Amino acid sequence: MMAWRKIALHTAVAAGFMFLLQRYGLSATLESSLLWAIVFGGCAAGLAYSQANR
Repeated sequence: MMAWRKIALHTAVAAGFMFLLQRYGLSATLESSLLWAIVFGGCAAGLAYSQANR
């Protein structure tokens, strides 16, 4: 159970970081920022999952 919590936290932090970077750092549109946040969060979730099952 603790591993799923860490994976979810890792995903949320990575997606939030990417959204803020795209939206305010690079002045991207809302749609583009959300799309990149979802993609980046998904990649972070996959990486965290693979590390948790190591």
